[in-house]
Parts: sequence; C-alpha cells; structure tokens
Amino acid sequence: MPRAGLTPERLVVAAVELADEVGFEGVTLSALARRFGVKDASLYTHLRGLRDLRTRMALLCGGEMIDRIAEAVEGREAGRDTLGAFASAYRAYALEHPGRYAATQIRIDQELLTDSPAMRRTADVTYGMLGAYGLEEPDLTDAVRLLRSTFHGYCALESTGAFGAPRDVQVSWDRAIDALHALLLNWPGEEGTSDDGTHPAP
Repeated sequence: MPRAGLTPERLVVAAVELADEVGFEGVTLSALARRFGVKDASLYTHLRGLRDLRTRMALLCGGEMIDRIAEAVEGREAGRDTLGAFASAYRAYALEHPGRYAATQIRIDQELLTDSPAMRRTADVTYGMLGAYGLEEPDLTDAVRLLRSTFHGYCALESTGAFGAPRDVQVSWDRAIDALHALLLNWPGEEGTSDDGTHPAP
C-alpha cells in the first residue's frame, strides 16, 4: 500500500485486525509497517511509538465493545435480563475478537480514560446497570471488579479449552450469571462513599 495513504486511524484499524490474527502481543511497529509495505520509521510520522499505538488500539476496541454491549442491553428490563445481555455481549466480543479483547485489558493513563467518550460510555452503561441493583459507592466499584474478574476469567479459560468437564459450557455460564444476579440483589453493605463521588476505572 502507498505510504501516502497512511494516517493514525488507518494504522490503528490495521493494528487491531492484525491483533485478531496474530495476538495482541504480536502487534509491533515492525509488523504493522510490513503490513503497509513501508519502513518502521514511516510510522513515527503518525504514532509516537508502540505504547501510543497500543493505547489507541485499546480505546478503539473499548469503544467497539461497549457499543456492542449497549446495543444488547438497550430496552431490557433492569436486573437479570440486563445483566445477562451485558455479560453475553462481553463474552461474545472476547471470544470472537481475542486480539481486540486483549487490547481492552491493558492499563491506560487515567487522564486519557477521562477524556475518552468510549470509556465514559463504558462507565455510564456499567454503573447504570449496577445502579439498578441499588448499589452505591464504594460497593459499585467492588461490584464492577467482581463482574470484570468473573467475565474475564471465564472467557480466558473458555478460549483455551480449559473447561474439560462434560458439563455444557453455556449452561455453566448461565448459572454463573444467575449466581451473580443473586449476589447483586443481596450485596453485603459497607459504610462509606468515594471521596469525590466519581467512578474511577476499576
């Protein structure tokens, strides 16, 4: 492809596509340059380096993922129905796009998270779903971390075929969501709130 066609946006789109093909860790500036038929140095006109590229990938993929989740939960009844739709959309994205999903798991500077519309939407959708259970800070952050850990762990194990028992994986997933719903309905209370009332990245 001609060098003149390079833009930060095209590079990031190509990078996330490459991530699904070879894995997130396989995305390097050299690999991306080869995809466009240019030298590594050509990319520095558009990117500050590998960290910048991976941050941009994370923001793009985070936006894709929350768009899918938001579409899945829209119009659903609060509670188990919304939780199930949220979880299923999360799982589908993680399993269908392993490289893109891995990009969403990297740590991003808090300032960039605050300025990102996709990340703000993620917080709005996630905390809005959990707010329907009557949770407030600091319980909201604790609940987000629990859900994220459960979803991520399940998807990570499922993607590697680690579930060897004959029990159907989908049935176990549905039961896990039932269990999370029951827990959220009966969340143990804790005194105190966040210092500023905001929702930090969990």
